[in-house]
Amino acid sequence: MSAATFHYPPKMGKIILLGLEEVIGKGGVDAVLRLGALDEFLQGSPPEAGERTISFETVSQLQQNLEQLYGPRGGRGLAVRAGRACFKYGLKEYGFMLGLTEMAFRLLPLSTKLHTGARAFAELFNKHTDQRVLVEETESTVYWHIERCPLCWERTSDEPVCHLAAGLLQEALYWLSSGKVFSVEETACHARGDQRCTITIQKMPLT
Repeated sequence: MSAATFHYPPKMGKIILLGLEEVIGKGGVDAVLRLGALDEFLQGSPPEAGERTISFETVSQLQQNLEQLYGPRGGRGLAVRAGRACFKYGLKEYGFMLGLTEMAFRLLPLSTKLHTGARAFAELFNKHTDQRVLVEETESTVYWHIERCPLCWERTSDEPVCHLAAGLLQEALYWLSSGKVFSVEETACHARGDQRCTITIQKMPLT
């Protein structure tokens, strides 16, 4: 299937841009967009409706442009930071729908919040985007499998490149746990030739 087959809704495109702008400023975002002639973003988000209009190809190109402008190491670090910034905008847009902002959820034990939150978060992507996420758990680990991933769409790399997703999950865990830090690492990636992208999360916080 072509890249144009799969899309994000405008609302999620806007969240990505807001996260990037918080990290590199509006001028930086404009430079990243112009580098790849990403007209879908440069023209501004279309009316926020149910349709999905931001192609996976565009989302992937955005990440590549970030690395091209700031260098591989710098671009990847910025993508993690942007992913973390995206979480609060996503929470504002979708938190109530997911039930994550309700007091009853906030008072649950941490293990229950991790289990419930991971599945609710995955369902958000599965229901409202063309991204496909599968969550698996062991006693000590959560595996966040992205089976159809926009961040590395049609990319080839020697190492995982879905740093924005890793940053997003880092911040989600920080918020869910009221300030604890977890080990979050992308251990498999389509861009590297793996069957799917996998972000591995250790349930035991580091701090």
